[in-house]
Amino acid sequence: MNEMTRPLRASDAQSDRLEVTLPAIESAALLQGRRELMIRHGVELYRLRLTASNKLILTK
Repeated sequence: MNEMTRPLRASDAQSDRLEVTLPAIESAALLQGRRELMIRHGVELYRLRLTASNKLILTK
């Protein structure tokens, strides 16, 4: 099982409760070499940006 398909455990989210399996998508797959992109959610637009310190910021 690779990093992209491994189950996300509650401990990954710094909790010691239930094991939760969630799909994981690599940020590189979303960004496709870009530093930012727009995400449409219903009628709202959000900007996902990769910072110089390799962090992700999602803003409305």
